[in-house]
Amino acid sequence: MEIFNNTPLMIALFAVIFAQVIKIPIQFIAIRKLNVGLAFSTGGMPSSHSAAVAALTTAVGIEHGLDSHFFAIACVLSIIVMYDATGVRRQAGQHATLLNQLVKDFQRFVDDAKDWPNKKEVEKQKELKELLGHQPVEVFFGAVTGILLAILAYGII
Repeated sequence: MEIFNNTPLMIALFAVIFAQVIKIPIQFIAIRKLNVGLAFSTGGMPSSHSAAVAALTTAVGIEHGLDSHFFAIACVLSIIVMYDATGVRRQAGQHATLLNQLVKDFQRFVDDAKDWPNKKEVEKQKELKELLGHQPVEVFFGAVTGILLAILAYGII
């Protein structure tokens, strides 16, 4: 079970779990709505992807030094993941929003043109997941979360 002795890996996995769970009280404070499902969804504040890669990169930097090849690999990976979180995945979420609206509009048209007897709305359409990516501030705070968790973990160890 050597894998459990891999401190950077354990810190990165902890950062993912921490960032996912902390989304629940953050959203509750912001909009007074309890949504436990946030712990198992993508998007939201803070970015768990950013927290994971930032924690990993920080832990690798602490263990192997900022001039190591391992740190360089982790750092480049972190940049790519955080760029993707604010770029491609965010755009995909915006496209999902637009597609969901088109589906709703088309659904209204179909409902007006033809009666679909005995069908529930859930059976008529399945919406695409809209909260896929992150706003830059969510990625930033995900990265800060990961960095702080790694520094704290090494301070405790």
